[in-house]
Amino acid sequence: MTDDAWTIPEVAVAVDLAVLTVHDGALQIMLVRRGIPPFEGMLALPGGFLASTAEDLDAAAARELTEETGLGTEDLHLEQLGTYGAPDRDPRRRVVTVCYLAFSPDLPTPTAGGDAREAILLPVDEVLDHRTAVAFDHKKIISDAVERARSKLEYTTLGAAFCPPEFTMTDLRQVYEIVWGTSLDPRNFHRKITGVTGFLVPTGERVSRQVGRPAALYRRGDATVLHPAMLRNR
Repeated sequence: MTDDAWTIPEVAVAVDLAVLTVHDGALQIMLVRRGIPPFEGMLALPGGFLASTAEDLDAAAARELTEETGLGTEDLHLEQLGTYGAPDRDPRRRVVTVCYLAFSPDLPTPTAGGDAREAILLPVDEVLDHRTAVAFDHKKIISDAVERARSKLEYTTLGAAFCPPEFTMTDLRQVYEIVWGTSLDPRNFHRKITGVTGFLVPTGERVSRQVGRPAALYRRGDATVLHPAMLRNR
């Protein structure tokens, strides 16, 4: 299309999804194995092109998630991670992708569909290992997603998004330990978390443990910001 002095470039727009969960004691990410070229057979983030010029980005992300993995966005915390548009990121043509980041409690087993041959959960440490091949620039996107998750746990209450609707303080602390890859002192963690008004709401119930007194159950409160922030050791 020409507008007198210059030509509007034709650029394809896509969406990708980085869905993180805590599963089997590790921070894991949902990936698909591509069933079509380019990079057929390789691991990739679920995603694809907008279905039409009328499709909204959020709607496209939800559609691609369902088509390629069988999962919905109803129980996910979903936010935009960033936009990726290096000229050579897709060998087919110039493609700009908007990546969405999702956090979820223990996800059900995804079911592949669409142009995905397989949908799986893999530990992020395994995916980011230099020996693991990932299609497009998705390893860079995954690295950005992991760092976003780690940093958001420092200053928001998003850690509870990795927990079931009701959880113990130990459950929440283990989320922080798994995502950050470090051990935390239980007493200090309890003091900092309970010092944030509205982070946790006691349910009044307790759950039995193998050792010690029954643990109190909580649910996520209305607070969204951790103040003061709880900084990880770097």
